[in-house]
Amino acid sequence: MEEKIKEELLRVGSDWAEAMVANDADRIGSYMDDDWVIVSERGISTKEHFLGFVRSGELTHSMFRNVGDARVRVYGETAVLIVRVVNTAHFGGQIFEADEWTSDVFVKRDGKWLCVLSHITPVDKEFEAMMKEKQQ
Repeated sequence: MEEKIKEELLRVGSDWAEAMVANDADRIGSYMDDDWVIVSERGISTKEHFLGFVRSGELTHSMFRNVGDARVRVYGETAVLIVRVVNTAHFGGQIFEADEWTSDVFVKRDGKWLCVLSHITPVDKEFEAMMKEKQQ
């Protein structure tokens, strides 16, 4: 049963990424609970704030893909999806190339997995190189 839930969450994550590249605010929002927030080095942003940028065209994504294997853990009606994501965003007239670790917390509501919290952390390339060197 847990393997089926993991597959379902991976599919939800993949579909959500496709919605991001489609820049479809309604579709993006359909994966988020109304209480959803994203936490990054810039602070906290709400669902309404984030989707407002998408709706206005001020925030778009031209690429959004997972790198490597995702880690999924299920805790009853709550699940955590952790995966490395590379994406290209356009915001405020600038292009941002990002390589980030993302952690998404999902809850099951009315039979559907909805994200309540996303956290993004930029990949530390120097630390990553150091760890690879130590493993050799």
